[in-house]
Amino acid sequence: MRKVVILGSTGSIGVQALEVVGAAAELDVVGLSADRSWEQLVEQARDHGVPVVALADPGAAQKAAGGWKGRVLAGEEGIRELVADSGADLVLNATVGSAGLGPTIVALTEGIDLALANKESLVVGGELVTALAEATGARIIPVDSEHSALHQLIRGETGNVEGIVLTASGGPFRGRTDLRGVTREEALAHPTWEMGGKITIDSATLTNKGLEVIEAHHLFGVPYERIEVVVHPQSIVHAMVRLNDGASLAHLGLPDMRVPISYALNYPQRADVTVPTLDLAEVGELSFERPDLEAFPCLRLAREAGEAGGTAPAVLNAANEVAVAAFLDGRIAFTGIADVIAGTLEAVPAETPSRFEDLFDADARAREHATIFVERGNGADPASTPSAGRAAR
Repeated sequence: MRKVVILGSTGSIGVQALEVVGAAAELDVVGLSADRSWEQLVEQARDHGVPVVALADPGAAQKAAGGWKGRVLAGEEGIRELVADSGADLVLNATVGSAGLGPTIVALTEGIDLALANKESLVVGGELVTALAEATGARIIPVDSEHSALHQLIRGETGNVEGIVLTASGGPFRGRTDLRGVTREEALAHPTWEMGGKITIDSATLTNKGLEVIEAHHLFGVPYERIEVVVHPQSIVHAMVRLNDGASLAHLGLPDMRVPISYALNYPQRADVTVPTLDLAEVGELSFERPDLEAFPCLRLAREAGEAGGTAPAVLNAANEVAVAAFLDGRIAFTGIADVIAGTLEAVPAETPSRFEDLFDADARAREHATIFVERGNGADPASTPSAGRAAR
């Protein structure tokens, strides 16, 4: 029996993970966490017989404690305590944003295997996170569909990989060159995947794919110049690996996150997952195209931050989180997201971190600068930063 803690259990990945667990007799959930959705969290705990939960929001934790007889932990410290004291064999980190880095550090420090759906852990943590995993022997099994595909493709090809290809659906604005005036509702209407608000906006700007480039670099040790992104609107080919003999291996499947979730939770074994089988004749056509970096500058900015290294990806991620929240609140334009990121990267130079505290400090400084850009209205002015002309075209 594998004991599992699911962080972010009320989100899209967490809900589907509990569905996978419910169909697997060999998986036992021993802890759950959420940000503030305490009623849903308590219901999940009751349904799955989970003895302890944690809520990042102390007020929500207090309400949960009043409505449930199980143990309730509060705040970020409570989530870290949940990870450290649960006795888990595996932690699924589906927390949204840079808040997921702390639990990742705790899990790896404790030598607990990590099923990682929180890409920001590697975007922000980079070399320090992978070094920690290597030091403790804990395994990192990616949950993102593209990185799960790469994990499966690369397993038997150590030393033979020449390059990797990540696919992107293109989001709701594929093919558009002028993104001025994009509304919140339009940006949240993803054509392929059902996801939370923040990651859906990241997909619309292609920031998400840029973060995945950084994540892939750290997971698989592939240089940035050998990581390619192609737009594939059908979302059937999740990733591809180029080998040294000229061959390419591709991972195909219908878009369903239960497949990579099951792979991560059961690794190195595989379990049955009740999903439709891919019928290529029915799909009929698979198409691919290069991303438009003029219309979607966030992908370029993310790659540049990854190549710069050090604290640059942490600054990128923090600025993006501030900018996306501002867009969702109606405080900046859609094209302003790239403007805020570009301005913040210029204002907060990259440094070489020697400890995790350096990353948290860079994150804090980046948020301060990004907030200033938002408050000054820079995100609404298409001429406010060097990237803005490209973002508006």
